[in-house]
Amino acid sequence: MKPSPARFAATTAAFAALLCAAAVQAQALPDTLGKIKAAGEINVAYSPDSIPFSAQGADGKPAGYSIDLCNKVIAAIGRSVGNPNLKVNWTPGTVSERLAAVSAGRADLECANTSATLSRMQHVDFSNLSFVDAGGFLVRADGPIQSIADMMGKKIAVIGGTTTEQRLHATLKDRKVQAGVVAVRDANEGAQLLETRQVDAFAGDKIKLIGIAVTAKDPALFSLLVADFSIEPYAFALPRGDSALRLVVNRELTRVYVSGEIEEIFARWLGKLGRPSGMLAAMYVLNAVPD
Repeated sequence: MKPSPARFAATTAAFAALLCAAAVQAQALPDTLGKIKAAGEINVAYSPDSIPFSAQGADGKPAGYSIDLCNKVIAAIGRSVGNPNLKVNWTPGTVSERLAAVSAGRADLECANTSATLSRMQHVDFSNLSFVDAGGFLVRADGPIQSIADMMGKKIAVIGGTTTEQRLHATLKDRKVQAGVVAVRDANEGAQLLETRQVDAFAGDKIKLIGIAVTAKDPALFSLLVADFSIEPYAFALPRGDSALRLVVNRELTRVYVSGEIEEIFARWLGKLGRPSGMLAAMYVLNAVPD
């Protein structure tokens, strides 16, 4: 049986509409590699105060574990667009500012100590994991706090707008610990409030807290609690929907993990902590995706 002309026309129109919709969707997807190639430069957002992952060095340039890893990724992006000498425009900012920059297209890549979460994936994509840390507490060594339970009625500083802040509230609620949470802009403010006894603890990612303590004027002033209250999976934020860029980034991360270059980067910035923990070592293996 042959379809009627009217039915055939309706089917053709519907198919054409689907093709148009697919074309519009394809046009809407970002072409970050094309943008980078045309401009001859790449815009990268980073944290200026997240030692030892991402910070502004004494020479004013970004430095840290994540920055070293990011530089490998930037070099790979340069090779993929046929420009090994890309100009790199580094833009410092808080986690909220960095993610907003990537989402709005002002930054092509974000390199710091940002946790990949499902809620954030509504606005940006993430690379494979670059590190795994745990949330903990920095307290004064001469203070009474030895555990989360000791924080009843105390004040806890935490950087606002972070996953650590969200998980801190959840932990306090689960443990039925009534404590005041003080949102701060950055690590320097949190450390200063703790040092001057305006808060009783500073919550953050443990390695970052260690970095704060060891670089303080008097490291003996601080103590890190043993207890963890969260797991923080770090990754690089990327423009949402740009699978071509994500592939280049993940391929380079895999190369660094498999080649052993990651051990050199780890030793440079985190060597005082010994070798990578079991969880981190497993992360390197599991995120080395086969070609």
